[in-house]
Order: sequence, then structure tokens, then C-alpha cells
Amino acid sequence: MTSAPRLPGTDGRKMSKSYGNAIFLTDSPDLVSKKLAPMVTDPARKRRTDPGNPDICPVYDLHRIFSAGETIDRVNRECRTAEIGCLDCKKLAAGHLNAFLAPIQERRKPYEQNPKKVWDVLEDGTAKARAVAQTTMAEVRAAIRLT
Repeated sequence: MTSAPRLPGTDGRKMSKSYGNAIFLTDSPDLVSKKLAPMVTDPARKRRTDPGNPDICPVYDLHRIFSAGETIDRVNRECRTAEIGCLDCKKLAAGHLNAFLAPIQERRKPYEQNPKKVWDVLEDGTAKARAVAQTTMAEVRAAIRLT
């Protein structure tokens, strides 16, 4: 249904907190880079001079999700011709992933600094949902003649 139905984790499997291979929205740029550094890549690529196959590389999957089109094309071409090494590719992916996370982390800061505001938002949403649910249940009861 989406262009990225599965986000690869740092071990190549689907990203999951329970697998211990997740990158969190709260991870600092340094931590994201540290998590990506040991990430699995094309298993056939043993040396820097070996051409790779980005189609089977989970780092390339991250590029397809978070990088711009010209970066994706560049990585695809340079990986296949061994012009770019896996470490360089991971650094590039980390930069794009961090750029994606930066605005999310910025919007989160006020809530981290004021947890009461979070509870206020949750309580307000609960009140609104309760009102809608009560109206819906009144309609349901009327429809099945329980009132």
C-alpha cells in the first residue's frame, strides 16, 4: 500500500523495538550514525573494491525511503561499480535519516520540557472522543430500539 511497506532494521530484518534493531524518533544524530555503522549490507560484497548489489542491501532500502532521488541514483550507480564503499553509503544514509528526524525532534522538544501539556492534550482528546462516542451510542441504541 505504500512505497515503503517495511522499514529495515539495523540487522536487515524489519525494524522492531523487540528485535533491538530500531532507530527511534528520539535518537540523537550521533546515535543514529552509531546504529547504522554496523548495519548489514550486501553479503557478497567482502572488500571495498567488490561491486555491490543495492537491490539486496537494507541500507539502500533506507536510501529509497529517506534520500532524495539524485542520491538514490548515485548510490545505486556507485555501489554497483564499487565507487562508494558501504561505510560511505551508511554515512550518507545517516545524514538523510537525521535530516528527516530533525523536524520531528524539534516539534517534540516543547512536550519533553512540559509533560503536563501532554496530559492536557490527552485529557482534551479524551473528552472530545467521549462526546462523539456518546452520540454514536445514542444512535445505535435508537436504531436497535433499546431506548
